[in-house]
Amino acid sequence: MIITIDGPAAAGKGTLAATLAEKYRLAYFDTGMVYRAVGLEMVLQELDVHDQDSAARIASEMTFVKMMELSRHPDFRTDIGGQAASIVSAHPAVRSALLKMQQDFSHNPTFADGTPANGAVYDGRDTGTVVCPDADIKFFITAGPEVRAKRRYDEFVQKGVAADFEKVLADMIARDKRDSERATAPLKPADDAVILDTSALTADQVAEQTVAYIEAHRH
Repeated sequence: MIITIDGPAAAGKGTLAATLAEKYRLAYFDTGMVYRAVGLEMVLQELDVHDQDSAARIASEMTFVKMMELSRHPDFRTDIGGQAASIVSAHPAVRSALLKMQQDFSHNPTFADGTPANGAVYDGRDTGTVVCPDADIKFFITAGPEVRAKRRYDEFVQKGVAADFEKVLADMIARDKRDSERATAPLKPADDAVILDTSALTADQVAEQTVAYIEAHRH
């Protein structure tokens, strides 16, 4: 079973994906990690993330091992990594270089320890429209920008990271604009995706609704 979960930043995709992967014993592929890895590697090499040629070169050299190594860097999950990921992911050459890696995973999904899995949960921006258009179940998770900015701000505060809510909100809106207006694979729900607004829902409520849908529609 292949499940895709798409949506904007801080909508709750990661939490839901992890929950579903555990419940159904599926592999979990956070596709945003590959873009964060490329973006962060460019930042660390002091390259211009807006330079498509440099970004494409870094993407073509990216391996799973390198991605996991970069994921342990302090800035990988911070706004630095997120903003860099959003910018490089808008480059068609970068998306092309990383697409095959993501698609191949659906044919041979594995858990983090390398053991084979009977399916996967994809968490990203275009997994239901581009990466796995034939997925068994597709969700598009969203929420209002202020709600998502508050969630991200609270995450920073909880981790002891200095943050300004207005800046977090402005960055969130700018990122949404880039993601939805990029020429290649813009952020949008797949035609057959279930759209769920999580603005007024808890993570448990989101999980309950999605599990109910999966149970009613799984083959």
